[in-house]
Amino acid sequence: MTTFDSVILEASDPTAAAAFYRAAGLDTYVTVRGTDAPSAGFRGFALSIVASQPGNVDAIIGAAVDAGATILKPATKSFWGYGGFVQAPDGTIIKVACSKKKDTDPASRTIDQVALLLGVTDVKASKRFYVENGLAVAKSFGGKYVEFDTPSSAVTLALYPRHALAKDTGVSQDGTGSHRLVLSGDAGPLTDPDRFLWETATA
Repeated sequence: MTTFDSVILEASDPTAAAAFYRAAGLDTYVTVRGTDAPSAGFRGFALSIVASQPGNVDAIIGAAVDAGATILKPATKSFWGYGGFVQAPDGTIIKVACSKKKDTDPASRTIDQVALLLGVTDVKASKRFYVENGLAVAKSFGGKYVEFDTPSSAVTLALYPRHALAKDTGVSQDGTGSHRLVLSGDAGPLTDPDRFLWETATA
């Protein structure tokens, strides 16, 4: 089975970006490196943080804002739980959410799970591409959502329709240039149907 090992974010100022992810508590989930590749608008992906309760969502979002993030959608209650969206200084969109609507414990910045949501043009086609390249599917809901089995990574890999992801995050789906994202695993160099790049993981 092909492994997905890590998320590499590319930034014009990697030192500042790395400092942000440390302050936001995400430095164990992503690696940052420099790039001069042009990129404008929606970059086609989001990091999704799952917390256990609303107070933790607020604490995580607060830490991100204190570190320089801007709020795209304030955290609010919805039929599925509680959550909001922020954008990191390097442009990465981050969702923070929980399924509960009330706190049951003191608030903390504890992160329960992080997923990388790839916004793709055709979920079914991208699923076929990844299955053909050795990734195993953990969950699949037709053309709406696919989650892969990624036990070797601290980050879950998932596919989501690009237009729906942009709508959820509150931004236009228009974007050009580099995704400024590289996925690392053992499948070797790959480019998926939406131009998301993979590189071979190094020890």
